[in-house]
Amino acid sequence: MFDVLADLHWFGILAGFLALTLLGGLWFAALFPRAYHRSLGREPGAKAPSTPLFLAGPAATSLTITLTSAVLMAALKIDTYGDALLFGLIVGAGYLAANTLTIAINPNFPRPLLYATISGGYNIVGSLLVSAILQTL
Repeated sequence: MFDVLADLHWFGILAGFLALTLLGGLWFAALFPRAYHRSLGREPGAKAPSTPLFLAGPAATSLTITLTSAVLMAALKIDTYGDALLFGLIVGAGYLAANTLTIAINPNFPRPLLYATISGGYNIVGSLLVSAILQTL
């Protein structure tokens, strides 16, 4: 069932990875920066750290998410846009956003539901985007 590496479309994986990475930058830096900072208990204009982990970590996880989605879509033989979007919604909401909420509900997040809404929303939209791109290419 999981012997699908030869069936993967690497250009689609690259495109999905780039799209998810760009969406993250847009989502957290342009669309929801004030609410995101508020969810973390930071000042609205706080500057993000520029450490190697902060810069490379999101890209590495975006690649992991995209590659994992590609493997699962190939193994499940998802071959229609409807199925791809349903897959993206199930993974986005059922795994990524749910796990984000689990991470957020600890004493280190001053506004866990706001954080989970912003980050979980990104995960759902991102998963839908990646699934659509993987289906297209």
